[in-house]
Amino acid sequence: MNRRQFLAGSGIAAVTTTAGCLTSAFGSDDPGSATQTTDAGDDNEIVVSTTGEATAEPDAASLSVGVEASGDTAEAVTDELAAQADALREAFDELEIPDENVEEGRYRVHPRRGRDGETDGYEGRHSFQLTIDDVDRIGEIIDELTAAGADDVGRVTFSLQEETRDEIRDEALDDALANADDEAQHIADNRGVTITGTKSVETGDVRLDTVYHETDDVAADDAADGPPTEIDADPVSVTASVTVAYGFE
Repeated sequence: MNRRQFLAGSGIAAVTTTAGCLTSAFGSDDPGSATQTTDAGDDNEIVVSTTGEATAEPDAASLSVGVEASGDTAEAVTDELAAQADALREAFDELEIPDENVEEGRYRVHPRRGRDGETDGYEGRHSFQLTIDDVDRIGEIIDELTAAGADDVGRVTFSLQEETRDEIRDEALDDALANADDEAQHIADNRGVTITGTKSVETGDVRLDTVYHETDDVAADDAADGPPTEIDADPVSVTASVTVAYGFE
């Protein structure tokens, strides 16, 4: 069976959170990059800055959806938007999307200007932002909402639920610390010194890179008769940075 397929991975949106004691900003976009500084004075320190990365399949998503209307009067547009929004809300219920996962978005009714600059009727839009806990249902939800009258199915953003995010964050930090150990040992071997232990650890930014895809090409008029929509999401990545000071002799 032929299926419409949208490959999520067309863009990356960065969401930054703070891990541990934030003492400095991490400025490199390369998860494998590192800077090393050695101090052979009284402190006898090797200071290493590295990053680590971990990935996971997305288990959360958000979706924007809206209805549009136009007419001769603002009242007519308002009434049509209300009717279309009610149809979407019924579809939300049928799809068993919890009320707390439905957020009212932008609502606007405004004059439509003609070429001469005069008012030529009115147009409006009412949008919603949905949080989807089961990413495998994204295609089904898009099809059902377009069939229910959605005029605009916008960006789908794939992310991680809080519990998964915490697990992947720890993995990214572990990777960053392991990279720091490797860098410091390489420096010690090169300089002919022996690492005696860790003197301090500072964590920098922990960044979640969400995966998103625009679905503006999903048309309402072919949702019922066309093949099911399928969206394949790339893994979501988390990067973490650390600065570690090692003592040596």
